[in-house]
Amino acid sequence: MVPSAFHKIGNPVPSNPITSLRAVSDDKKDEEIERLLSMAAKLRAEASSLEAEKAKEKANAIEKAFRQFDTNQDEEIDLNEFKIGLEKVLKTELSEKRVEELMKDLDSSGDGKLQLDEFVTIDQFRNRLETLSQEEKRRASEAQQLAKKQEQEAALAQARLDILNDREPTVSDRAFSVLPYFFPLLDGLQYGRFLLGGEDGSNPFIVALAVVYSLYRTIPFSGFIAFFALNILSNNPSINRLIRYNMQQAIFLDIALFFPGLVTGLLGLILKQVDVQLPTSVVQLGTDAIFVTLLLALAYCSVSSILGKTPDKLPLISGAVTKRMPSVDMFTVDSDGNIRMKEDDDKKDDDKKNDDKKDKDN
Repeated sequence: MVPSAFHKIGNPVPSNPITSLRAVSDDKKDEEIERLLSMAAKLRAEASSLEAEKAKEKANAIEKAFRQFDTNQDEEIDLNEFKIGLEKVLKTELSEKRVEELMKDLDSSGDGKLQLDEFVTIDQFRNRLETLSQEEKRRASEAQQLAKKQEQEAALAQARLDILNDREPTVSDRAFSVLPYFFPLLDGLQYGRFLLGGEDGSNPFIVALAVVYSLYRTIPFSGFIAFFALNILSNNPSINRLIRYNMQQAIFLDIALFFPGLVTGLLGLILKQVDVQLPTSVVQLGTDAIFVTLLLALAYCSVSSILGKTPDKLPLISGAVTKRMPSVDMFTVDSDGNIRMKEDDDKKDDDKKNDDKKDKDN
């Protein structure tokens, strides 16, 4: 058998054409991978170069800014240099407090000065200053709102005081505050008939008191008139609180005088039914005790009032009077800015609820 031309030139004859084609394809893939890896390495090198250049530019900018702030070239920026530099770059006046806050924020070493490694770019300065500025505006707004609220509360308190006279009593207020106690004194003179009746008429005080009592009794329904007058006037909020308090306390003292008379009358009826009569000395002792107790109570109330102090130490009576006295806390402000009693608002709310309930039931 004659050999072919391929054997003559020394080239092997491929046993399988498909295998040959696969080999060629794998070689091309390897070359493409090598080319892509080379391009990627080149891109990474270029990116690293750009980052290094950018970092260098940033460092140069920081150093340049640092040199502008460091006017004495001591490689440190103190608070004064920092403030002057910021105001020059930002073209605005900064408060000492704001500069101190920014210095404290940047001074990582805590030595009160900035070194080059603590320095940042001007853009970062602006951002931090803007943050401080917003915080300062927020605090100023809160302070303004608080001041406005306090001003409104002060105005409300003053308005309440204008409506309800709870101020310190003046000299005239103290003098007038004693007058209501003449009401229980005149009604209580009936219990002093034994103590006052034994006088020979030479005591001018007793004579004057007898004249006043006689005039008081000549007025028809004098007790009722005095009672209603004191009750109406004590509800006038423009009158000083001490006077109003004493008016109410005088009414309660006069009411208290009714009970000894009631007990005495009932006891007299009971004893009359059993045909027993109390000794005059016992009756005299009882009435004298009532009158002396009244005089002591009136003396305490009068002296306290003259001194400008509220006489609120009478057992049972003073406590009841204090509960009836209105205070500034009983007033509120409605939506229209008008001051009214809270009881009125509560009553309106109750009426509204009742009306709503009726409408719902219907």
